Amino acid sequence: MDISKIAIGRDATLHDALALLDRTATGVLLLSSADERFERTVTDGDIRRLLLDGANLNDTLSLLSDRQSVTLQLGYTRREALLLMQANVVNHLPVVDDNGKVVELVERSKIDQPVLLSTPHMGESEIEFVTEAFRTNWIAPLGPNVDAFEIELAEKLGIANAVALSSGTAAIHLALRLLDVGPGDYVFCSTLTFAASVNPIVYQGAEPVLIDSEPESWNMSPQALERALEVGRREGKLPKAVIVVSLYGQSADMDPIVELCDRFDVPIIEDAAESLGATYKGKASGSFGRMGIYSFNGNKIITTSSGGMLVTEEKAFADRARFLSTQARDPAPHYQHSTIGYNYRMSNILAGVGRGQLKVLEQRVSERRRIYETYRKELSDIEWIEWMPEPAWSYSTRWLSACTLQQGGSNRSASALIQYLAGELIEARPIWKPMHLQPVFSDCSFFAHGNQPISDRLFDTGLCLPSGSNMSEQQLERTINAIRRYAHA
Repeated sequence: MDISKIAIGRDATLHDALALLDRTATGVLLLSSADERFERTVTDGDIRRLLLDGANLNDTLSLLSDRQSVTLQLGYTRREALLLMQANVVNHLPVVDDNGKVVELVERSKIDQPVLLSTPHMGESEIEFVTEAFRTNWIAPLGPNVDAFEIELAEKLGIANAVALSSGTAAIHLALRLLDVGPGDYVFCSTLTFAASVNPIVYQGAEPVLIDSEPESWNMSPQALERALEVGRREGKLPKAVIVVSLYGQSADMDPIVELCDRFDVPIIEDAAESLGATYKGKASGSFGRMGIYSFNGNKIITTSSGGMLVTEEKAFADRARFLSTQARDPAPHYQHSTIGYNYRMSNILAGVGRGQLKVLEQRVSERRRIYETYRKELSDIEWIEWMPEPAWSYSTRWLSACTLQQGGSNRSASALIQYLAGELIEARPIWKPMHLQPVFSDCSFFAHGNQPISDRLFDTGLCLPSGSNMSEQQLERTINAIRRYAHA
């Protein structure tokens, strides 16, 4: 805003002030002295009170008291501005420089919208499938949308079978159950991940063994995995399964991992919760193991609000997953159960949302990749920001735009940048805290990539920036500009 257009002096009449308020429609004027030092704000309420006290429209603003208005200093954050507005019940705050001159007017309506990390991005097709579910009264779990969602996702990914479930976590749990993982068993899992990748191992009474990342993709290190498998064979503790996580939308380096697991005769479960739409050497992420897992949580690339999918080439696995996920009810005219089951199936309504979302999967991925490339290009001159790599064999969804900061004092720490962005109402988060550093898994065995764990360094120096496919250009520019201000502070 051009501050000069709302500036006014004490020699102006009340009529002049009202006309200027009407013309600018800002709701506030800036009363300044002859040397342009800020004195106070003027609102129509101030003028109305003067008129009620007996002034007339030809009187000047010299009648106004010398009340000190609340102001901001240069270097303020959005959060500070909003807290000050709330405390003083105002919607505008002048920003004054060291000479007492107003350089900016902060308006509540323009600063109170946060930029969030990754929000649901709904389209137009979802409502059609959901409306059909209501029209046909298919409200309860299962129904035509569930069947169609499974078929459509399997076809899109080139996988034989898909089972729609209540969450990605439920899908991992069922995958472990299908592989007969139980008490006394070991399951190897990527350490750099969300807890949902590991928790189901414990559900089954098994013991997690955590595998470090490698620097090329930030995913499971084949080098660490090989060492863990060799130790497991030597000690008679080979795993019942290996859970490979594809982090932030990027596939792990699957060829060496598949070769190792084949050599040691260990099945792979791919946790591709964050990488639907990604590929490894042209093949869909999530399609390399005995079973693959996807998540449709609200912050994922496509969403069903909550939900997940188990995919597999083996029909027997898919059939068994459907049986177990519907409370393991035996085929009998009465309710009969011969094994423990779960209430893990997706509802027909949520599957309708998923069908609509699946139609725009490629667009959502393309937009997230564009956001990542914009960050990388526009911030390329900040040499101490290093972006999550994309190996030649990978096509990443860039579910989240992730980077690390080279160490260089407190002003280059990931935590300091996250805190700075929070002050600007921009949500950023640390890279996942590795599972071997989590209190609940601190007693689990851990195999590092080399002398120093890669995942520890990524956690210490990394962060994720807002990446939603429905980010506006203004939000993206605002985030980039905030990082620039931080970098040059």
